[in-house]
Amino acid sequence: MAIFDDEPRKKPRQHEIGQDLSLLSVDELSERIAMLRDEIARLEEARAAKGATKSAAEALFRRG
Repeated sequence: MAIFDDEPRKKPRQHEIGQDLSLLSVDELSERIAMLRDEIARLEEARAAKGATKSAAEALFRRG
């Protein structure tokens, strides 16, 4: 039994910016593109939500 069996294993990164892509297959590249598009959509939704909150706060303070 190894000493470090109880330590959680780190998940490998699915994609790292600037990573060498030459060893990836076309399918792997397609998967990464899809993953990054999903992440971009999630980021844009978060930005829109924060923008709406900021606009609402600014409108509230303009009234007073």
